[in-house]
Amino acid sequence: MKHISLRFKIMAAFLFLILISALVIFTATSHATSHAFDVYSARNRTAWAERLANTLASYYAVNNTWNGVNVLLANNFLEESPMMGGNMMGKGKWGINESRNQMMSGGMMDDSNQRLVLADADGMVIFDSQSFDTREKLSSEDLDNGTPVMLNDQRIGTILVFSGLPRAGTPSGDFLETMRHSIVASIIAGAVLALILGTFVFNQITAPLRELKKAAAEIGTGNFSRRVSIHSRDELADVGSSFNQMAENLEKAQTARQHYMADIAHELRTPLTAIQGTIEAMQDKILPVDDEQLEVLHGQTTLLNRLINDLRLLSLAEAGQLKLDKSPQKPDVLIRQVVDSLKPLANQKNVSLTMRFDDALPVCELDKDRFTQIMNNLLSNALRYTPESGEISISASTDSEHQRIVIDVTDTGTGINAEDLSFIFDRFYRADKSRSRISGGAGLGLAIVKQLVEAHNGQIQVISPVFTTVSNKGYGTQFQITLPAA
Repeated sequence: MKHISLRFKIMAAFLFLILISALVIFTATSHATSHAFDVYSARNRTAWAERLANTLASYYAVNNTWNGVNVLLANNFLEESPMMGGNMMGKGKWGINESRNQMMSGGMMDDSNQRLVLADADGMVIFDSQSFDTREKLSSEDLDNGTPVMLNDQRIGTILVFSGLPRAGTPSGDFLETMRHSIVASIIAGAVLALILGTFVFNQITAPLRELKKAAAEIGTGNFSRRVSIHSRDELADVGSSFNQMAENLEKAQTARQHYMADIAHELRTPLTAIQGTIEAMQDKILPVDDEQLEVLHGQTTLLNRLINDLRLLSLAEAGQLKLDKSPQKPDVLIRQVVDSLKPLANQKNVSLTMRFDDALPVCELDKDRFTQIMNNLLSNALRYTPESGEISISASTDSEHQRIVIDVTDTGTGINAEDLSFIFDRFYRADKSRSRISGGAGLGLAIVKQLVEAHNGQIQVISPVFTTVSNKGYGTQFQITLPAA
C-alpha cells in the first residue's frame, strides 16, 4: 500500500473543508442577496404601481374612458428603451409628462424584463406590455393581488406589475452579477489566505512528529539516550514528554539489565570458583580428600543452590507467576515463631529482641511459609547491621480505618544513607559497596521481601534514619509492612 504522509492527509482534509465552506458561503450569500433584491424590487413595484394608479385615475377622470390608455402606458413603459426610439409622447393637457416623470423616478421600469398589465373594472385586460392580445380576463385571484385604480371611491381598474428573472445587460442583472463576482473573489482570497496560514500550521504540527519518528527509529536501534526537544505546551508536547519518559525508563531498564547480568555472573562465579579451586587442589594433592574438604564443597554448593532458588523465586514473583498457598493466619503467632528461632543469634551479639502487638489482631490471608520468609529476611538483615548491645523491636498494630494491619521492624543500627533508600529493594543492591557477599549476602533478600509482600496485596516501605525511642541509642532503620486484613 502506498505511503501517504500525514501532511498530505491534513492538507487534503483542509482543502476539502475550504471547498465545502466556499460552496456553503456562496450558496447562502447568493440566496440572501437575491432574496433581499427581490424584496427591494417588490417594494419598488408596489410603490410604482400606486403612483401609476393615481395617474391613470386622473386620465380616466379627464377622458371618462380607457380608450388610448395603451398608448400612454406603452410610451411610459418603453420610453427609455433604445428599441423604441426615445420619447414618443409629448405633454398632454392633463399633465401626463409630470406624472410620467414621477413614475420613472421609482427606478423599476428601467428593466426590460418587467411586465405591466392594466385591466378595467370588469377584469378585462386593456394593456399588456408583453402581449397585444387584450381579450383575456383576469382571475379574481389576480385582481386581488393587483393594485386598484380608484376614482370617487369606485374601482375603475386594476394594475399588475410582474418581474421575471433579471437578465444580463439590465441594471438589476448587472447588480446581481457584480455581487456574485464579489462573493467569488472574496472566497478565493480567503481560501488562498487560509492555505498560506494552514501550511504554516501544518508544518508546526508535523515537524514534532517527524522528529518523534526519527527518535523512535533510533530507540529501535538501541540508542536509548535519544530525546526529543519540546517547544510548546500542547498535546504534542505531552506526547514528546511521554516519549522522553519512555526513553529514560528504557535506558534505566537497559542499564539495570546489564548490571543484573553482571551481578548474576559475579554471584554465581564466587561459589563456583571456590568449588573449582577446592577440587583442583584436591586433584593436585594439595588438599586432602577428607570430610572437612567435602564439607566445604557441600557448603559452597548449598550456597549456590540457595542463590539459584532465590533468583528463581524473584523471577516468578516479578512475573506474577508465584503461587501462594494462602490460609487464615494470625500474624503475631508467625512473628513470634521467627523471633524465637533467631534468639540464639541475637544472644550471641547481645542484641535484644522486643515485641509489641495490639490485642486481638485480625486474621490475615497469608502463605505461612512465604510470610515466615519475609519476617526471617527482615530480622536477619536487622541482626546483621545492629551492633552489640543494640535493640530490634517488632510491632504489629491494627489500622481499623483501612482494614489492615501494620508491621514495623526497627533496629538501632547505623541506618541507610538517603541516596541509597530508593534502591534498597533492587536486586543485588548493597548499600555498603565494600562489603563482601559472605558478610552481606547476595543482595536479593530485600528484593524478595518486596515481591512477596506485594504478592500478598501488601506494601512495604523503608524509613531511615529513624529515632528509636525504645532504646534511645541512636538512629537506625525501620521497615514498615501493611497487609490487608481478612
